[in-house]
Amino acid sequence: MKTNEIRRKFIDFFVTKGHKEVASSSLLPANDPTLLFTNAGMNQFKDCFLGLEKRPYQRATTSQKCVRAGGKHNDLENVGFTARHHTFFEMLGNFSFGDYFKHEAIRYAWELLTNVYQLPAEKLLVTVYHTDDEAFKIWNEEIGVPAEKIIRIGDKEDGSSDNFWQMGDTGPCGPCSEIFYDHGDHIWGGPPGSAEEDGDRFIEIWNLVFMQFNRDESGELHPLPNPSIDTGMGLERIAAILQNVHSNYEIDLFVKLIEASAQAVGTQDLESSSLKVLSDHIRSVSFLIADGILPSNEGRGYVLRRIIRRAIRHGYKLGQKGLFFYKIVPTLVAEMGDAYPQLKEKQQFIIDTIKDEERRFSTTLEHGLKLLEADIAELKGDIIQGETIFKLYDTYGFPVDLTNDIAREQNLTLDMAGFERCMEEQRERARAASNFGAERLLDLQVDQETIFHGYHSHQLESNIATILVDGEAVPAVSEGMEAILVLTETPFYAEAGGQVGDTGIISGDGFEFLVKDTKKQQDIFLHIGVVKSGEISEQSVVAAKVDQTRRDLIRKNHSATHLLHHALQSVLGDHIEQKGSLVTDDRLRFDFSHNKPVTFDELQNIERLVNEAIRANSPIDINEMPIDDAKAKGAMALFGEKYGDVVRVVEMGHSIELCGGTHVSATGDIGLFKITQETGIAAGVRRIEAITGGAAVEVMLQQSATLHHLASTLKTDHAHIENRVDQALDEAKSLRKEIAALQSKLVFASRNEILNSTIEINGVKVIVADIKGADNRSLRELCDNLQAETAGITLLLSEVEGRVALVSSVAKALTDRIKAGELLNIAAQEVGGKGGGRPDSATGGGSEPAQIGKALETAVAFIKEKLQ
Repeated sequence: MKTNEIRRKFIDFFVTKGHKEVASSSLLPANDPTLLFTNAGMNQFKDCFLGLEKRPYQRATTSQKCVRAGGKHNDLENVGFTARHHTFFEMLGNFSFGDYFKHEAIRYAWELLTNVYQLPAEKLLVTVYHTDDEAFKIWNEEIGVPAEKIIRIGDKEDGSSDNFWQMGDTGPCGPCSEIFYDHGDHIWGGPPGSAEEDGDRFIEIWNLVFMQFNRDESGELHPLPNPSIDTGMGLERIAAILQNVHSNYEIDLFVKLIEASAQAVGTQDLESSSLKVLSDHIRSVSFLIADGILPSNEGRGYVLRRIIRRAIRHGYKLGQKGLFFYKIVPTLVAEMGDAYPQLKEKQQFIIDTIKDEERRFSTTLEHGLKLLEADIAELKGDIIQGETIFKLYDTYGFPVDLTNDIAREQNLTLDMAGFERCMEEQRERARAASNFGAERLLDLQVDQETIFHGYHSHQLESNIATILVDGEAVPAVSEGMEAILVLTETPFYAEAGGQVGDTGIISGDGFEFLVKDTKKQQDIFLHIGVVKSGEISEQSVVAAKVDQTRRDLIRKNHSATHLLHHALQSVLGDHIEQKGSLVTDDRLRFDFSHNKPVTFDELQNIERLVNEAIRANSPIDINEMPIDDAKAKGAMALFGEKYGDVVRVVEMGHSIELCGGTHVSATGDIGLFKITQETGIAAGVRRIEAITGGAAVEVMLQQSATLHHLASTLKTDHAHIENRVDQALDEAKSLRKEIAALQSKLVFASRNEILNSTIEINGVKVIVADIKGADNRSLRELCDNLQAETAGITLLLSEVEGRVALVSSVAKALTDRIKAGELLNIAAQEVGGKGGGRPDSATGGGSEPAQIGKALETAVAFIKEKLQ
C-alpha cells in the first residue's frame, strides 16, 4: 500500500465515522508564541480543547504536516542516523471535542489497523496508564486483546509518564493508550516498560490521548465536564509497517526522494546516510518555504537556513560541490503535491529560494571546511578550541551548530566557553569602535522624560530641561552655536520606525533655535540644531513649532508605505516581509524579502493597487490596545521593532499594522503614488523607492513632456509612439545590416590585394595585415576566407570605433609549432589588449590603434622565430 493511499484511507475511514476532514494547518503556528513550528496534529485544535473556541463540528480528522527541528522539540541531529527520526513528518489524527471518548477511540483505532490496514492482531500490543482500569478493560474485554499484551505504564522518577499526557504544568490532561507493532524476535528489543524498550523490535505507531482532567496550580486533577480525544499516528511509521520494511527511509516516498538525491549529487551509493539526510531535509525545507518562512539569521528563518546548510554539507561529503539541493524539489512535488497543493503552487518559488541559499553558502562551506579539517588534523585531544569555532563563525559565516554537527560525527566536542569568550571580546571591540552621536548620548545622565504631543499638535509651549553641547550639559548657548535641546514636552517626532525626525523652530524671549533633526534616547527627545539668534538658557519657556509642511509630506509617504506593504503581499505573495524602511519628506524607501527582481508588470499591479486604495479615501483609524488584542485583530508587526504590552494599531483599508509613526487622516490625502525604482540590496532582499502627492504629479508631468517630445520628434501622436519607435528601430536594424553588407563588400574588395601581400616563411604562407574599415564580423569572415586559400597562418587587425579588433588562424598541421592564441596575444600586447581561443583560431581586442603597425612587425618576428 503506497503512502498516499495510506493517508487517504485514514482520512476516509474517519469521515465514514462522522468526522470532519480538516486541512493541515500551516507550519507557522497561528497566534501561538509557545511554538516554533507546528509539531503535532492537535496544535490547530488547542483552543477547542481549552474551551476557548467552538467549531461547527465535534469530530475532526487530519493529516498534519509537522516540523521538529528547533526549540524544545528538535530531532535534527538524529536525522540520517536512525530509522525513524525526521525533521518533517505527517501526523495522522482523529479528534473529539466533548463528543465520544475511550470506547469509540479504542474501537476506531483497532478497526482501522486490523480491518482496513489488515495488520495481524497478534502483532499488536498496547499500553495504558497504570491506574487506567477503564482503558485496560475496554482493550481486554471489548476488543479482545490478551491481558499479557496490555502493559500498564506508571510514572517516572520526575513524575512524568509516557502514558499520561498534559498540555503544560496546568490545564487539560489525561492518560494515554499507545499501540505498538512487533517487528519480530529477529530484531533486538523488548516491550515498552522493559529494560530493552529502546530496541527496534517494538515500535509505537499510534497514541490515543484521553483528555479527561484539568490540572490546577496545586497539581490536583479535576474531571473535565466534556472529556475529549486527541490521537496521533506517524504516517511514515505506519507506512513502513504496511510496506513490510523496517526503516521509514525504505518506504516508497523516501525511496523516490533518495533516488532523486543520489542523482542530484551524482552518487550510486543509495545506502549513504547523507542521502537520508537530503531526502528528509528537502521535505522540511520545501514545506517551510511554502508556508512563507524564508532563510534568515534569526528565529524560524535561522532554523530553515540551518537545515538547508546541513543538507548542502552532506552533498559536499558525497563529492557534490555545485548547486544540487534544489533539484530534488520536483520529485517531492510529484510525490506529495496532490496531498499538499501549495507545493505545486509554489514549486518555482521553493526552487529559487533554495538555489539562492545554496549559492550564498557554497563559498562559505568550502573555505570553512578546509579550515576546520586542517584544525582537526592537528588536534591534540578531542576538543575543538573556541578560537577556531569563532574564526569559522566570524570570518567565514560558518554556523556554530554546523561545526558541532561535523564534530559530533568525529566524536569531538566544542570548547563553547572559549567561543563565548571570543564573542564577548568582539562585542567589547564593537562597543569601543562605536562613535556615533546617539551611542555617546546613551551615557549621559539626563533624568528627564519628554512628553510627546506630536500626534495631535504641531506646536505647543514647553520648557527647556537640558542644553547639550558636544555631549555635555551646559547652562546656556548663544547665536551660531550647535546644540541639543531637551524639552519637557514636544510636538517634534523623533526618528523611529524608519520615519525621519521632525524639523522646525524652537523660539523664546529674544532667541530662536533652528531644529535640523529630532532623535530619541529612550524616552528623551533630542532636538538637534543651531542657535539662529539670541541666547538660550536652561528652564527657558519656549514655543516649539514643527515644520508642518514637511511633516505633512512625511505623513503622506509613511501612510503610503503601509499601502505598499499590503500591495506587495497581494501581488507577490504572503512571503513578503518588511526588512527596513525610510520615510522622508521627499520619498519613501521600502525593503522587503523576495528572492528575485519584481517584474515591470508586477510593479504596475502594485502601483495600481496602492492608488486604488488612495482613491478609496478610507479613513485611517489609529487606536492603542493590548498587544494580544492587536494580534487577534491581525495587525502586522514590523521588522526590527520592539513592542510593549500596549501598542498603537494603524488601520487603513485592508492594511493593519503596529506603528508609532505619524499618518494622514484618510488615504485620499496621499494624493498619488508613483514607484521610481526597484533594486536588489542583499541576498533575498529587494528595495522599492517611491514618491507621493505633488512630487508624484511632477514626475507624471515630466514623463508626459517626454512623451510629447518623442511624439513630435517621431511625427506621430501619443497613442502611436510605441508603434513608431518599433518602426524606427526596425529601420535602424535594416540600415545596420545594409551597412554591414557594404562594409563586408569593401573589405573583401581588397582580398586579392591582401593575397598578393602573402609572404612565405620557411615554406609556410603567412598573411599579416591591417584591414581598414573592417568590423569584427567581417574581419572574422575575411580571415576564414584567406586561411582557406593559403592554409598557412593568418593574422588580421582593424581599428573599430577607436579600439582594435584582432583575429588569427593557424592551419591545424602547424599548431604543434605555433598556436593561434599565442600569436594573437603577442600582437594584442602591443595594442594594449589580450585575447584567446583554440590552437587553430583566436580572437582578441586592444585599446591602442596607433600601435597596430608595431603589432604587425612583432607578429612577423614571432612567426619567424617559431617556424625556424
